[in-house]
Amino acid sequence: MTSWDKYAGKARGWSEQEYARADAYLSHRAELVRSLGPALRAGDVVLDLACGDGGLGDFLPEQRYVGVDASEEMVAAGRERGRELVHADLNDYEPPQPVQATTIFRAIYYARDRRKLFERIAGYTERKLVFDVNPRQYRLEEVRADLRAAGLDRLETRPFFVPQTRALPLLKLFERRPLLARLLLRYRFTLLCAASRRAGAS
Repeated sequence: MTSWDKYAGKARGWSEQEYARADAYLSHRAELVRSLGPALRAGDVVLDLACGDGGLGDFLPEQRYVGVDASEEMVAAGRERGRELVHADLNDYEPPQPVQATTIFRAIYYARDRRKLFERIAGYTERKLVFDVNPRQYRLEEVRADLRAAGLDRLETRPFFVPQTRALPLLKLFERRPLLARLLLRYRFTLLCAASRRAGAS
């Protein structure tokens, strides 16, 4: 049994079932994909690795959204949603053309070798890589070192305080309050990271 087989029976309606408020959770994620680090433009391609059913694409209407997932069932469910999805492992996939942004959410631990994955992504991503990390599980300096080795020497971070399983909209206000944010991150939630090249956007 592979690590993604557990999602097979949950693929249909995944986004709606997985989040207490899918619209609030995914729209805020999409907002940060667009704005954190170099800004995205209309028509830019966003490649979403480990995309599930591609629900994030519903909230990036100005960009071309392409999802990649290792679960055949998730890919089938996403295509039913009208999304452009590819069945592949995030460690091995390379798009046929460069993309402006690549995203990985709730899945960085699927990397067989994180540094090599970053290097592969940097090779086909023109503007930025956006992903989330659990700061209680991964040391940010080690992640930053892997990004630098891949040529991504600029890193911007932002706490992400929209809970997955509960609707607590006021928590989002704490994302821009550094002291409270650091306190919350000691116990829960993730840090959103946007990695890019210091030389500037393409």
